[in-house]
Amino acid sequence: MKVAIVHDWLVTNAGAEKVLKEIVELYPEADVFSLVDFLDVTQREEILKGKKVTTSFIQNLPLAQKYFRNYLPLFPKAIESLDVSGYELIISSSWAVAKGVKKSKNQMHICYCHTPIRYAWDLYDEYTSALSQPKKFLVQRALHYIRKWDIDTLDRVDHFIANSNFVKQRIARTYNRDAKVIYPPVDIDKFTLCEKKDDFYLTASRLVPYKKTKLIVEAFNNMPDKKLVVIGAGEEYEAIKQIAKSNVEVLGYQEDKVLVDYMQRAKAFVYAAVEDFGIVPIEAFACGTPVIALDDGGTAESVIDGVNGVHFANQRVDDIIDAVSRFEKVSFEPSSIRETSLKYTTFKDVLSRTIAEYRSDL
Repeated sequence: MKVAIVHDWLVTNAGAEKVLKEIVELYPEADVFSLVDFLDVTQREEILKGKKVTTSFIQNLPLAQKYFRNYLPLFPKAIESLDVSGYELIISSSWAVAKGVKKSKNQMHICYCHTPIRYAWDLYDEYTSALSQPKKFLVQRALHYIRKWDIDTLDRVDHFIANSNFVKQRIARTYNRDAKVIYPPVDIDKFTLCEKKDDFYLTASRLVPYKKTKLIVEAFNNMPDKKLVVIGAGEEYEAIKQIAKSNVEVLGYQEDKVLVDYMQRAKAFVYAAVEDFGIVPIEAFACGTPVIALDDGGTAESVIDGVNGVHFANQRVDDIIDAVSRFEKVSFEPSSIRETSLKYTTFKDVLSRTIAEYRSDL
C-alpha cells in the first residue's frame, strides 16, 4: 500500500510534529508532503528520520523561511498543487489546509485533525480585532476566502480523526462531520516519575498571547510567598520578564533535559490556555506532577479535579489564585498521577487499527 502523509508546514518540533513522528514510524515507507520544510538537520532526523519532504511552490517564494505565513491566501492553491495521485492512502495531519489536498475517488483520505483552521473559525475575531485598516480589511477578505475553500473541500476527506472530544465538537460544529477521537502520543519514557517535589510551581510553553503565560505570572505576582518558574520563548518574553516580581523566575528557552528536570521536581504545573488537546500537561502527569489548568478545551478532559490536578473556570488572575489555594489543600500521589498518563501511549496501535477498519469497509 502506497501511503502519502501530508502535513501543513514543517518549521518547528511542537505538538503536531510529535503526531507526525508517530505516523511516520507507523508507515516508514510513506512519502511526506508539506507546504514548506524549514526544519534543521536535528529536527528532521527526530521527526522524519531524515526523510526528504516534497514541498509546495511557497518553499521558494521570497523570504518564505521567515514570513511564509504572510502567503496565507496562497495556501489553498499550494496544498492543491501537491501531487498525491499515485497513493492508495492519504493521511493528513491538519490544523490548517492539509485536509484540502486533492484526491480521486479511488483514494482514501484520513484526516487527523488537530483543529479546524483556528484563525478562520473559532479565533477569527481575536485574530482580526487588533488589526489596523487597511490590513484588517485584507486579512478579513483572505479569511473569508479560506473559510469558503475549507467547506468546499470537505468531500476530499473520507474520515476525520480528532485529537480530543473538544476538537470533535469543533469538527461537528464547523464541518457538520463526525470524527473518531484518538488522543495524541506522549513520550512518557522521557518524562519519568519523580516522587520528591520541590517548593515551586512551573509553567512552560511558547510565550505567545493565547497561551496566557502572562496571566499566570500576574497571578503569582500577587502571591509573593509562592515561587513560579517560567520556561519558554516567544514574542511575550520581554514583556513577561519586565513584569515578573522576585518570586517569578523567567528562564526563557531551555533544552529538553532541563525542562524534564523542572517538570519532575515542580509541586504543580500551571496552564491557562484553551488548548485543542495540550500535550505538555500530560508530560507533567508522566512525571507524577499535578496540573492546575483551565476547565476548558483539552485540559478539561485530561485534568481530573482532585485526582491529577485542579481546575479553574476562567482566564482571570483571581481564578488562578483561588485554584492554587485549593490545590495546596489537596494531597496528591505522584505514582497515581503518572497512571493517568498511560492512556496516552497507545496512539500508533489505535491509529493502525482504525485505519485498518476504515479500509476494510471499502
